[in-house]
Amino acid sequence: MRCLGCGSAALTERPERTARGYRRFRCRDCGRQSNERSGGLLNRAQYPSDVIALVVLWRLRYRLGLRDLSEMFLQRGIVFSHEAVRDWEAKLTPVLAGELRRRRHGRGSAGRRSWFVDETYLKVRGRWAYLYRAIDRDGRLVGTMLSERRDMAAAQAFLRSARATTGTTPDRVTTDGHGSYPRAIRTTLGRRVVHRTSAYENNRLEQDHRGVEGRIRCMRGFKSFRSAERFGRSHDELRDFLRLRTRHNQHVSASRRRLLHLRRANAALAILEAA
Repeated sequence: MRCLGCGSAALTERPERTARGYRRFRCRDCGRQSNERSGGLLNRAQYPSDVIALVVLWRLRYRLGLRDLSEMFLQRGIVFSHEAVRDWEAKLTPVLAGELRRRRHGRGSAGRRSWFVDETYLKVRGRWAYLYRAIDRDGRLVGTMLSERRDMAAAQAFLRSARATTGTTPDRVTTDGHGSYPRAIRTTLGRRVVHRTSAYENNRLEQDHRGVEGRIRCMRGFKSFRSAERFGRSHDELRDFLRLRTRHNQHVSASRRRLLHLRRANAALAILEAA
Protein backbone atom coordinates (compact mmCIF):
# COMPACT_ATOMS: atom_id res chain seq x y z
CA MET A 1 0.00 0.00 0.00
CA ARG A 2 1.27 3.46 -0.96
CA CYS A 3 0.34 7.01 -0.07
CA LEU A 4 -2.30 8.47 -2.39
CA GLY A 5 -0.72 11.91 -2.16
CA CYS A 6 2.99 11.35 -2.86
CA GLY A 7 3.16 7.64 -3.71
CA SER A 8 5.51 6.88 -0.85
CA ALA A 9 5.53 3.48 0.82
CA ALA A 10 6.53 5.03 4.16
CA LEU A 11 3.18 4.53 5.87
CA THR A 12 2.65 4.19 9.59
CA GLU A 13 -0.45 2.48 10.90
CA ARG A 14 -2.35 4.53 13.43
CA PRO A 15 -3.86 2.94 16.55
CA GLU A 16 -7.42 4.17 15.93
CA ARG A 17 -9.70 2.80 13.23
CA THR A 18 -12.49 4.25 11.13
CA ALA A 19 -16.15 4.02 12.16
CA ARG A 20 -16.45 0.93 9.94
CA GLY A 21 -13.41 -0.74 11.51
CA TYR A 22 -10.89 -0.15 8.72
CA ARG A 23 -7.22 0.48 9.52
CA ARG A 24 -5.90 4.02 9.25
CA PHE A 25 -2.45 5.09 8.06
CA ARG A 26 -0.31 8.22 8.01
CA CYS A 27 2.39 8.98 5.48
CA ARG A 28 5.72 9.90 7.09
CA ASP A 29 6.78 11.90 4.03
CA CYS A 30 3.79 14.15 3.29
CA GLY A 31 1.71 13.64 6.45
CA ARG A 32 -1.46 12.63 4.57
CA GLN A 33 -3.84 10.26 6.33
CA SER A 34 -5.72 7.43 4.63
CA ASN A 35 -7.42 4.13 5.36
CA GLU A 36 -7.79 0.74 3.73
CA ARG A 37 -10.55 1.93 1.40
CA SER A 38 -9.00 5.28 0.40
CA GLY A 39 -8.69 5.67 -3.35
CA GLY A 40 -10.94 2.68 -4.09
CA LEU A 41 -14.38 2.56 -5.64
CA LEU A 42 -15.96 2.01 -2.21
CA ASN A 43 -14.12 4.83 -0.45
CA ARG A 44 -17.24 6.91 0.25
CA ALA A 45 -19.63 3.98 0.64
CA GLN A 46 -21.79 3.97 3.74
CA TYR A 47 -21.75 0.18 4.13
CA PRO A 48 -18.92 -2.31 4.79
CA SER A 49 -17.09 -3.65 1.76
CA ASP A 50 -17.98 -7.27 2.53
CA VAL A 51 -21.71 -6.47 2.50
CA ILE A 52 -21.48 -4.62 -0.82
CA ALA A 53 -19.39 -7.41 -2.35
CA LEU A 54 -21.94 -10.03 -1.31
CA VAL A 55 -24.80 -7.97 -2.78
CA VAL A 56 -23.03 -7.69 -6.15
CA LEU A 57 -22.07 -11.37 -6.19
CA TRP A 58 -25.64 -12.48 -5.51
CA ARG A 59 -26.94 -10.00 -8.07
CA LEU A 60 -24.82 -11.62 -10.80
CA ARG A 61 -25.11 -15.21 -9.70
CA TYR A 62 -28.77 -15.67 -8.77
CA ARG A 63 -32.10 -14.72 -10.31
CA LEU A 64 -32.72 -11.74 -8.04
CA GLY A 65 -34.11 -8.33 -8.81
CA LEU A 66 -32.78 -5.09 -7.35
CA ARG A 67 -35.58 -4.92 -4.79
CA ASP A 68 -35.19 -8.60 -3.92
CA LEU A 69 -31.68 -7.94 -2.61
CA SER A 70 -32.66 -4.90 -0.56
CA GLU A 71 -35.48 -6.91 1.05
CA MET A 72 -33.21 -9.89 1.80
CA PHE A 73 -30.65 -7.76 3.66
CA LEU A 74 -33.42 -5.87 5.45
CA GLN A 75 -34.07 -9.08 7.39
CA ARG A 76 -30.56 -8.69 8.85
CA GLY A 77 -31.06 -5.03 9.75
CA ILE A 78 -29.02 -3.67 6.81
CA VAL A 79 -31.07 -0.96 5.11
CA PHE A 80 -30.35 0.22 1.56
CA SER A 81 -32.44 0.94 -1.52
CA HIS A 82 -32.62 -0.85 -4.84
CA GLU A 83 -30.89 2.17 -6.41
CA ALA A 84 -27.90 1.52 -4.16
CA VAL A 85 -27.71 -2.02 -5.57
CA ARG A 86 -27.81 -0.59 -9.10
CA ASP A 87 -24.99 1.83 -8.26
CA TRP A 88 -22.80 -0.86 -6.68
CA GLU A 89 -23.36 -3.13 -9.65
CA ALA A 90 -22.34 -0.41 -12.10
CA LYS A 91 -19.15 0.33 -10.14
CA LEU A 92 -17.94 -3.15 -9.26
CA THR A 93 -18.98 -5.54 -12.03
CA PRO A 94 -16.50 -4.13 -14.61
CA VAL A 95 -13.69 -4.66 -12.09
CA LEU A 96 -14.76 -8.24 -11.42
CA ALA A 97 -15.24 -9.07 -15.11
CA GLY A 98 -11.89 -7.55 -16.04
CA GLU A 99 -10.00 -9.47 -13.37
CA LEU A 100 -11.66 -12.80 -14.17
CA ARG A 101 -11.05 -12.23 -17.88
CA ARG A 102 -7.38 -11.47 -17.17
CA ARG A 103 -7.02 -14.68 -15.16
CA ARG A 104 -8.27 -16.85 -17.98
CA HIS A 105 -6.19 -15.11 -20.67
CA GLY A 106 -3.89 -17.63 -22.25
CA ARG A 107 -5.30 -20.47 -20.13
CA GLY A 108 -4.59 -22.75 -23.05
CA SER A 109 -5.76 -26.32 -23.39
CA ALA A 110 -6.65 -28.74 -26.12
CA GLY A 111 -10.31 -27.87 -25.65
CA ARG A 112 -9.73 -24.25 -26.63
CA ARG A 113 -8.70 -25.30 -30.13
CA SER A 114 -12.37 -25.91 -30.97
CA TRP A 115 -14.90 -23.08 -30.64
CA PHE A 116 -18.69 -23.08 -30.76
CA VAL A 117 -20.10 -19.66 -31.68
CA ASP A 118 -23.70 -18.47 -31.65
CA GLU A 119 -25.90 -15.54 -30.57
CA THR A 120 -28.73 -15.16 -28.12
CA TYR A 121 -30.91 -12.13 -27.50
CA LEU A 122 -31.29 -9.41 -24.88
CA LYS A 123 -34.00 -6.75 -24.85
CA VAL A 124 -32.56 -3.23 -24.58
CA ARG A 125 -34.87 -0.21 -24.56
CA GLY A 126 -37.65 -2.43 -25.88
CA ARG A 127 -35.61 -3.70 -28.84
CA TRP A 128 -33.69 -6.94 -29.28
CA ALA A 129 -29.88 -6.86 -29.21
CA TYR A 130 -27.54 -9.73 -30.06
CA LEU A 131 -25.34 -11.31 -27.41
CA TYR A 132 -22.50 -13.12 -29.20
CA ARG A 133 -21.13 -15.99 -27.13
CA ALA A 134 -18.54 -18.71 -27.65
CA ILE A 135 -17.48 -21.74 -25.64
CA ASP A 136 -14.87 -24.43 -26.23
CA ARG A 137 -15.49 -28.14 -26.51
CA ASP A 138 -15.20 -28.55 -22.73
CA GLY A 139 -17.94 -25.96 -22.18
CA ARG A 140 -15.69 -23.20 -20.86
CA LEU A 141 -16.24 -19.60 -21.85
CA VAL A 142 -14.25 -18.25 -24.79
CA GLY A 143 -15.81 -14.82 -25.14
CA THR A 144 -18.96 -12.71 -25.06
CA MET A 145 -19.97 -9.47 -26.77
CA LEU A 146 -23.22 -7.53 -27.10
CA SER A 147 -24.05 -5.97 -30.46
CA GLU A 148 -26.97 -3.95 -31.76
CA ARG A 149 -26.65 -5.68 -35.13
CA ARG A 150 -26.07 -9.17 -36.42
CA ASP A 151 -23.78 -8.61 -39.38
CA MET A 152 -20.24 -9.04 -40.74
CA ALA A 153 -18.70 -6.25 -38.66
CA ALA A 154 -20.16 -7.62 -35.41
CA ALA A 155 -18.99 -11.18 -36.17
CA GLN A 156 -15.46 -9.95 -36.97
CA ALA A 157 -15.30 -7.81 -33.84
CA PHE A 158 -16.43 -10.71 -31.67
CA LEU A 159 -13.90 -13.16 -33.13
CA ARG A 160 -11.09 -10.65 -32.66
CA SER A 161 -12.14 -10.11 -29.06
CA ALA A 162 -12.35 -13.85 -28.36
CA ARG A 163 -8.90 -14.48 -29.82
CA ALA A 164 -7.40 -11.63 -27.79
CA THR A 165 -9.03 -12.92 -24.59
CA THR A 166 -7.90 -16.53 -24.91
CA GLY A 167 -4.57 -15.82 -26.58
CA THR A 168 -5.18 -18.69 -29.03
CA THR A 169 -6.47 -19.19 -32.54
CA PRO A 170 -8.79 -22.20 -32.87
CA ASP A 171 -8.36 -25.01 -35.36
CA ARG A 172 -12.11 -25.37 -35.82
CA VAL A 173 -15.14 -23.10 -35.40
CA THR A 174 -18.73 -24.37 -35.38
CA THR A 175 -21.55 -21.92 -36.08
CA ASP A 176 -25.11 -21.86 -37.36
CA GLY A 177 -25.86 -21.11 -40.98
CA HIS A 178 -25.73 -17.30 -40.80
CA GLY A 179 -24.02 -15.88 -43.87
CA SER A 180 -21.66 -13.51 -42.04
CA TYR A 181 -19.56 -16.22 -40.40
CA PRO A 182 -17.63 -17.81 -43.31
CA ARG A 183 -16.02 -14.55 -44.41
CA ALA A 184 -15.59 -13.27 -40.83
CA ILE A 185 -13.70 -16.43 -39.89
CA ARG A 186 -11.48 -16.27 -42.97
CA THR A 187 -10.56 -12.61 -42.53
CA THR A 188 -10.17 -12.66 -38.75
CA LEU A 189 -8.86 -16.12 -37.83
CA GLY A 190 -7.28 -17.20 -41.11
CA ARG A 191 -8.08 -19.55 -43.95
CA ARG A 192 -6.63 -22.58 -42.18
CA VAL A 193 -9.40 -22.58 -39.58
CA VAL A 194 -12.01 -25.24 -40.36
CA HIS A 195 -15.54 -23.84 -40.37
CA ARG A 196 -18.45 -26.16 -39.65
CA THR A 197 -22.12 -25.20 -39.91
CA SER A 198 -24.39 -27.61 -38.11
CA ALA A 199 -27.33 -26.94 -35.83
CA TYR A 200 -26.82 -30.28 -34.10
CA GLU A 201 -23.09 -29.76 -33.50
CA ASN A 202 -23.85 -26.36 -31.94
CA ASN A 203 -26.43 -27.84 -29.58
CA ARG A 204 -24.12 -27.62 -26.55
CA LEU A 205 -23.91 -23.84 -26.95
CA GLU A 206 -27.68 -23.59 -27.37
CA GLN A 207 -27.99 -25.36 -24.03
CA ASP A 208 -25.36 -23.09 -22.49
CA HIS A 209 -27.42 -20.04 -23.52
CA ARG A 210 -29.98 -21.11 -20.93
CA GLY A 211 -27.75 -19.78 -18.16
CA VAL A 212 -27.81 -16.14 -19.24
CA GLU A 213 -31.33 -16.37 -20.67
CA GLY A 214 -32.71 -17.68 -17.39
CA ARG A 215 -30.86 -15.03 -15.40
CA ILE A 216 -32.16 -12.04 -17.36
CA ARG A 217 -35.72 -13.33 -17.74
CA CYS A 218 -36.74 -11.91 -14.36
CA MET A 219 -35.17 -8.54 -15.18
CA ARG A 220 -37.60 -7.68 -18.02
CA GLY A 221 -34.96 -6.06 -20.19
CA PHE A 222 -32.41 -3.28 -19.81
CA LYS A 223 -32.80 0.48 -19.98
CA SER A 224 -29.46 1.14 -21.71
CA PHE A 225 -27.09 -0.70 -24.02
CA ARG A 226 -24.17 0.01 -21.70
CA SER A 227 -25.82 -1.64 -18.68
CA ALA A 228 -26.86 -4.65 -20.78
CA GLU A 229 -23.33 -5.10 -22.11
CA ARG A 230 -21.83 -4.75 -18.63
CA PHE A 231 -24.23 -7.22 -17.04
CA GLY A 232 -23.99 -9.81 -19.84
CA ARG A 233 -20.20 -9.86 -19.77
CA SER A 234 -19.94 -9.90 -15.96
CA HIS A 235 -22.53 -12.66 -15.59
CA ASP A 236 -20.78 -14.88 -18.13
CA GLU A 237 -17.33 -14.30 -16.61
CA LEU A 238 -18.55 -15.11 -13.07
CA ARG A 239 -20.56 -18.12 -14.25
CA ASP A 240 -17.49 -19.52 -16.01
CA PHE A 241 -15.29 -18.84 -12.97
CA LEU A 242 -17.71 -20.71 -10.69
CA ARG A 243 -18.05 -23.58 -13.17
CA LEU A 244 -16.93 -26.76 -11.44
CA ARG A 245 -16.37 -29.08 -14.40
CA THR A 246 -13.16 -28.93 -16.41
CA ARG A 247 -14.51 -31.10 -19.23
CA HIS A 248 -17.88 -31.93 -20.73
CA ASN A 249 -20.12 -34.26 -18.65
CA GLN A 250 -17.46 -34.64 -15.92
CA HIS A 251 -18.76 -36.06 -12.64
CA VAL A 252 -18.05 -33.95 -9.54
CA SER A 253 -19.08 -35.25 -6.14
CA ALA A 254 -21.31 -33.17 -3.87
CA SER A 255 -18.58 -32.60 -1.30
CA ARG A 256 -16.15 -31.53 -4.01
CA ARG A 257 -18.76 -29.19 -5.49
CA ARG A 258 -19.31 -27.48 -2.14
CA LEU A 259 -15.58 -27.07 -1.54
CA LEU A 260 -14.83 -25.66 -5.00
CA HIS A 261 -17.82 -23.33 -4.97
CA LEU A 262 -16.93 -21.89 -1.57
CA ARG A 263 -13.30 -21.42 -2.57
CA ARG A 264 -14.10 -19.66 -5.85
CA ALA A 265 -16.94 -17.57 -4.43
CA ASN A 266 -14.58 -16.31 -1.72
CA ALA A 267 -12.02 -15.44 -4.40
CA ALA A 268 -14.65 -13.43 -6.30
CA LEU A 269 -15.67 -11.66 -3.08
CA ALA A 270 -12.03 -10.77 -2.42
CA ILE A 271 -11.80 -9.12 -5.85
CA LEU A 272 -14.96 -7.10 -5.20
CA GLU A 273 -13.89 -6.02 -1.70
CA ALA A 274 -10.50 -4.86 -2.95
CA ALA A 275 -12.00 -2.71 -5.75
